[in-house]
Amino acid sequence: MTTPRLPLNGFKVLDLTAHRAGPTAVRQLADWGADVIKIEPPGAGADVTGSRRDGPDFQNLHRNKRSLTLNLKAPEGLKIFMDLAKSADVVVENYKSTVKYKLGVDYESVKKVNPRIVYGSISGFGQDGPYEGRAGVDQIAQGMGGLMSITGHAGGGPVRVGIAINDTSAGILLANAIVLALLDRERTGEGQWVHTSLIEAQIFMLDFQAARYLIRGEVPGQEGNNHPTSAGTGMFQTADGYINVAASGDNLWKKFCEAADAKDLLTNEDYATPAGRVKNRRELNARLAEVIRKHSNDYWVDLMLKVGVPCGPINTIDKVFADPQVRHLGIAKPVDHPKYGPQKVVGQPIHLSRYEQPEKLGHTPEPGEHNVEVLKGLGYDDKAIAELHAKGAI
Repeated sequence: MTTPRLPLNGFKVLDLTAHRAGPTAVRQLADWGADVIKIEPPGAGADVTGSRRDGPDFQNLHRNKRSLTLNLKAPEGLKIFMDLAKSADVVVENYKSTVKYKLGVDYESVKKVNPRIVYGSISGFGQDGPYEGRAGVDQIAQGMGGLMSITGHAGGGPVRVGIAINDTSAGILLANAIVLALLDRERTGEGQWVHTSLIEAQIFMLDFQAARYLIRGEVPGQEGNNHPTSAGTGMFQTADGYINVAASGDNLWKKFCEAADAKDLLTNEDYATPAGRVKNRRELNARLAEVIRKHSNDYWVDLMLKVGVPCGPINTIDKVFADPQVRHLGIAKPVDHPKYGPQKVVGQPIHLSRYEQPEKLGHTPEPGEHNVEVLKGLGYDDKAIAELHAKGAI
């Protein structure tokens, strides 16, 4: 199988990341063709979070990379890193903000050997300020960033969302920043340090909920499965499952009521306007629940789609990947792992008209799988590599 040409072919990335946020950023670069060297401490069999290397989380995060085990605390290990950095385009790390300085792999240190380097960082709370050096994980940022205060049912107490939303969004934002810096380097010839944090990503992802406060002083609360600012949109139980319906605005509201044989809702003055429907949402939702539970998921989805009202079932994860549209999009990508056998991981949701995504992705490497390959590329021979191993540098 021929590997297709990809937009980041020719770019070299040194990956110092662990956990999830940093690896998410690097995964974007690796999947689109960058040559990524994952630098791990010798003896690394799992992420520092304890995620098993053969587990789905680790395998999904670290595909399409080469692995070099390197002891950055050893002079020989640091030298190898800096030798690699001389010809690299990007370094990515997500240590606590102070750790990179202790190791001597911070931006200013790397810039001395390569002024063109683009250096990407993710931390919990930023690279400076009152919380500099403070450890942060996704759920902490969900709480401190306001998300848990608007998730869940009113009066039920704060609730985390079911994915690592800050890790993944911070990773994607950092990947975006890295590409911006690479574009800028094309014009200026100079690299730069780009960074974000879990708390910034969380606030960014609040989007209109944050804007409600910043512009109008509104403090959003928990709305459960209701839309925060619109009625007629929400989750409802059917005869055999659950669906989401989005009958917001007067046009979609009218279409829903007529198709659902609920024309009495159109003549009720309490529901005559969007504002009225929001004000009387509790009573309205009770009436909608009566109407919708009479028929099946398929009935409502088919009916609503015919009249142009957005509607869809609440799928479990297995049903997501069985969905014909999801199968058509091909986002579940196969991987042939030499140790663990055939796998599938979550592919890229981005489509570029001039590039074809690979049919298969490269496997997540074993620790040090590419030590010899990478070090020989730097000019080390077998004897020198054996000496580095004996000293604990690799």
